[in-house]
Amino acid sequence: MQETSPELIRTFAALSDPVRMATIAKLAEGPAAVGELAMPFPLSPAGFSKHLQVLQAAGLVAKELDGRRHICSLQTEPLRAAFDWLSFYEKFWSSSLDRLEGFLEHGPADKTTRK
Repeated sequence: MQETSPELIRTFAALSDPVRMATIAKLAEGPAAVGELAMPFPLSPAGFSKHLQVLQAAGLVAKELDGRRHICSLQTEPLRAAFDWLSFYEKFWSSSLDRLEGFLEHGPADKTTRK
């Protein structure tokens, strides 16, 4: 069994929310101001700030002050760790997909009729 660190658990917990996932996707395009990140969501500034705090606690987002604007940027190391963890299980997905492909191409392995 593969080890799950507290950092990895925080990463997956942070990514479990659609607002936070969309925020990470936006930051993948480049740094952005907090107001720009919050714009698409029907949340109060305090509500969106809580989402940012979760992302920061997971190490996924860094925030710095640029004059009066708070600029956020994506920190990729926690995503790399999550990718590595998921990659370990790829062999299970691949074999399941291979079996599904075989089933779709050739039908079930046991072709006996059931009554």
